[in-house]
Amino acid sequence: MELQCTRPTCPRPLNHFPDLDDNTTLKSASQKFCITCGMPQILAGRYLPLKLLGRGGFGAAFLAIDRYTPTMRQCVVKQFQPSGNLTPEQLKLAQRLFEREAEVLESLGNRHPQIPNLLAFFELDVPSRTPGETERFFYLVQEYINGKNMEELLEQQGAMSEVDVTQMMEEILKVLKFVHDNGSIHRDIKPSNIMKHRDGQYFLLDFGAVKQVTTTASIAGQPPGRSTGIYSRGYAPPEQVAGSVVYPATDLYALAVTCITLLTGKQPHDLFDPLSNSFNWRSETQVSDRLAAILNRLLLPAPNQRFQSAEQVLDALHTCLLYTS
Repeated sequence: MELQCTRPTCPRPLNHFPDLDDNTTLKSASQKFCITCGMPQILAGRYLPLKLLGRGGFGAAFLAIDRYTPTMRQCVVKQFQPSGNLTPEQLKLAQRLFEREAEVLESLGNRHPQIPNLLAFFELDVPSRTPGETERFFYLVQEYINGKNMEELLEQQGAMSEVDVTQMMEEILKVLKFVHDNGSIHRDIKPSNIMKHRDGQYFLLDFGAVKQVTTTASIAGQPPGRSTGIYSRGYAPPEQVAGSVVYPATDLYALAVTCITLLTGKQPHDLFDPLSNSFNWRSETQVSDRLAAILNRLLLPAPNQRFQSAEQVLDALHTCLLYTS
């Protein structure tokens, strides 16, 4: 069995352990260590990282198996791994966002079928490669969604049809209604955070940037309800970019940008006209006037000009589907 070392600085992270190909040995082995850097390979005694899925601003994600399940269930191990030279305050915020993702997955994932379940959250202290020092790593383990995210599908297939985008939009709106009804704002809706399972169902991922709109505690000096500056350029609306108060309409704007990106096959910066401060996307695709009207309203710069809830958008979308069916 080949395992992927999770130490960020390991120069040769792939390790081959032939004895783990035997199920009995796999379930009973006390530990395995990276041949190059000595990092433990069996995390929390049960999770074995098989390959790197990707890296982001705050960490890395690995496909892993849980050896203590009957079917060796696949899962995703996410490691807190901030990139760049962060100030102590920024590092503290980044770590808090990682912890928040685990908290949100635990509170929401187990209650909605289209949000991944949290399986574990733990710290790991290991000897550093520098003698006499110790390194601490933070991990969360979540349900593995077997499919591709919308960014990957866009790269593979090109611009998508109105039918496909409308179906995705409707499903994600239902997830957002649940998230908003539970007092949270996702704040990072974009194609790479929407996964299409092999069976066709859509999932909403990456809850690290979630804002608890009902909280009374401030994070890193930010007043409650205001943005912490965590957003994806091009998808975030003006109020989020400005660090102002965020609303359910903030997520709806980002979902609309995601939709026009998928419909046109073009990135947000290619569709946005700074002179008019609006998106010029309609000429890049063929969609019904009713869907275009819904998306254009969601893309308005002022949050009070947009639909105010996912439920309102769903109602408008259902009316649109009635007229086009």
